[in-house]
Amino acid sequence: MAVRVTMADVARAAGVSSATVSYVLSGKRPVAEETRRVVEAAIADLGFTVNTMARSLRTGRSSIVALVVPDLSNPFYAQLAASLQKELRPLGLHVMVCDTQAVRDEERAFLREAVQQRFAGVVITPFRLVAKDFQTLSAAGIPVVVSADLPFGEADLVTPDARAAMRQALTEVTGAGRRRIAMIAGPRDATGGDPRLELLRALAVQLGTALPGRLVVRGEHTREAGAAGFERLMRMKHRPDAVFCANDVVAIGASVGRSATSGVRTRTDDRELLASRSARSFPRPMMTN
Repeated sequence: MAVRVTMADVARAAGVSSATVSYVLSGKRPVAEETRRVVEAAIADLGFTVNTMARSLRTGRSSIVALVVPDLSNPFYAQLAASLQKELRPLGLHVMVCDTQAVRDEERAFLREAVQQRFAGVVITPFRLVAKDFQTLSAAGIPVVVSADLPFGEADLVTPDARAAMRQALTEVTGAGRRRIAMIAGPRDATGGDPRLELLRALAVQLGTALPGRLVVRGEHTREAGAAGFERLMRMKHRPDAVFCANDVVAIGASVGRSATSGVRTRTDDRELLASRSARSFPRPMMTN
């Protein structure tokens, strides 16, 4: 049976203390570059691996940070996962991505798992959760960061500057003489309603136009809902001349729906208004002229 290499073995081989080896592994304290290289060389030579189970028992916390998102097919969340891993890896932490498909039971199940497994933290874009759902995480001392348009109780919040982005887009649209504004919005039962819809309505009034209720269609944040919503808008007697979408995935679906709708003239610059930068990682659909 092979003898397991310990941190003490690495320390002896590198001529440093076990504490220094621990600092190199965890990144929690600065270590001189030359010392770090010596320790890393000893780790490689000896084939040392961290016993994460033992460390979890000792610290009462795993090295896992859960990234809980409603739709992993959205390229924004893939970018978020990569960025989060890049920041956490030097700290000895790892990202586990959890796709809830915007289902409340799945969202709650992942939160329970975080408490049971004593995750190091949770980063989440909630879709159908409410603030009280985070109480068990708080009671367990697990840090939570919420990525959303609205706050969720006392959880730390990271939010986009939706107002500035939407004002810029709407200013461009109205500046081009378009006044029949429509939106493919999210479902009615999403937590907190649909703040982007309400924001667009308020900004439309400020810029001298409006977003009438008849030009708002709803659906899940999926490409299918985007395509169906756009086709529904284009079948109206008085069609809109500008369509806003709840997010990138819906916008891509709307672009596909547009290409499938006969008699609709399209331009490449329209797509730039529909989709943000992250949506461009999707294949570009064929457009009709």
